[in-house]
Amino acid sequence: MRSTSLHHALRSLARSGAVPVLLLAAAAGAAAGGSAHAADGPSAALGTPSAVGPDFQYLGTDDRVHGLTSPRGCQAAEGGGGRAVTNKTRGSVALYREPGCAGAPVEVLRPGAVQPVRAYFASARFGITG
Repeated sequence: MRSTSLHHALRSLARSGAVPVLLLAAAAGAAAGGSAHAADGPSAALGTPSAVGPDFQYLGTDDRVHGLTSPRGCQAAEGGGGRAVTNKTRGSVALYREPGCAGAPVEVLRPGAVQPVRAYFASARFGITG
């Protein structure tokens, strides 16, 4: 029964826009070397126990946390992006509605950005200037 309530709690947090805080907390917990178990709470369950975490993380429209480590160029947003993003890369990231980074970007994130993203994105281009 606990896992059902945990799932609903995560969904409500994602809808309320509090997800960037959870992504940041998960990364901080992983960096501290703590293990992440569902019993430790919703933010700990999102982290990975043995790694610092990906350089770029987002909550997909499939309600899963996705991450890319050392991304370069154009990358597909598996699971469809559109809820929250953490950009720990050293450069800006342009988010595109179309696959293959086609068309105009729907949003550009600065290095270090942790924020909700309202626009759906299917791909992201890393290492852009500006």
